[in-house]
Amino acid sequence: MPLFIVSVLLQVIFVIHVVRTGRDTKWIWIVLMLPFAGSLAYFFLEVLPDLRNSRSTRRMARKMESVIQPGKRMDDALQDFETASTADNAIRLAEELSEQGLDSEAAEIYRQSLRGPHENDHQLLQGLANAEFRMGDYAGARATLDRLIEHNPDFKNADAHLLYARACELSGDEDAALHEYETLDGYFPGPEATYYLAKLLKSRGQAAAARALFDKIVATAKISGRHYQSVHREMITEAEREIL
Repeated sequence: MPLFIVSVLLQVIFVIHVVRTGRDTKWIWIVLMLPFAGSLAYFFLEVLPDLRNSRSTRRMARKMESVIQPGKRMDDALQDFETASTADNAIRLAEELSEQGLDSEAAEIYRQSLRGPHENDHQLLQGLANAEFRMGDYAGARATLDRLIEHNPDFKNADAHLLYARACELSGDEDAALHEYETLDGYFPGPEATYYLAKLLKSRGQAAAARALFDKIVATAKISGRHYQSVHREMITEAEREIL
């Protein structure tokens, strides 16, 4: 492909990216006035940092690797686990199984590894709870997390706490879920806890309180950095829809 066409395509792609992601519009002029140099600068200063920190990008990289070398990660993880069934190797294998949608098999690996000195390992228990939740066993996930806290009273993890709240709600204990969401709303680093709290309040007829929380999510997003907006775009969009 001629160099000129490549340059034009890059300009079009990056100008669209500037507009869609709400970047400073000065980048449009830089990209247009300095074709290759401007495009490279935009990529390295604006696009690449987001790519490095994006969970979706990491998932894409894993998928690309699975296409290039199908089964290699799984084979490596299985071989390492069979060689030494350590907690780290168990977690790695279980995560690979979950990536393939094999949460039941992943849960079994976690359960097998919860023995001896790792009987109540917080990483194994959190992994098991995640697998159980994805399987739809919400009561099981809640029980696993109760066990985690019982044996690891100093363990603090926002994601595990949110998982517990979701498990409470989806297993039918809305009052417990409401308490957990309200606690999470004060410290969870993203909008998820606030969003689920708002949705629960809305379902219980507390429309005004729910609307205030949806407004809070949108307002926080507007004053947050681009990385925050990129990582939480889906949840922010859902909150915006709720207040239309």
